[in-house]
Amino acid sequence: MSKTLGDLEARQRQLQAKAAKEREEFAAHFEPLEKPLSWADKGMDAFHFLKSNPVLWTSAFAVLAHYRPKLASKALAVGWGAMKLLKSAKNLI
Repeated sequence: MSKTLGDLEARQRQLQAKAAKEREEFAAHFEPLEKPLSWADKGMDAFHFLKSNPVLWTSAFAVLAHYRPKLASKALAVGWGAMKLLKSAKNLI
C-alpha cells in the first residue's frame, strides 16, 4: 500500500510541476495584453460607477445643456440612436 501511495505522490509532484510550467507559458503569451486589458477593466469600472450614480451624469448633461445647448442636442441625438441600436442588437441576440 505504501508503494502505491509513494507512486501517487510522485505522480502528483510531476503533475504539479507540469501545471506550473504551463501556467508560466500561458502567462508569457498574454503578457503583451496585460496593459490594454487593465485599461479596459478601468473603463468598465468607470461605466459601472456612472451607471450606479445617475445623478452625476444627469447633472453633467444638465450643465452641458445650460452652457452648450447645440452640443447637448447633438449628444442627446447620438445617445438616443446608440440606445436604440443597442436595444435592437440585444433583441437579435
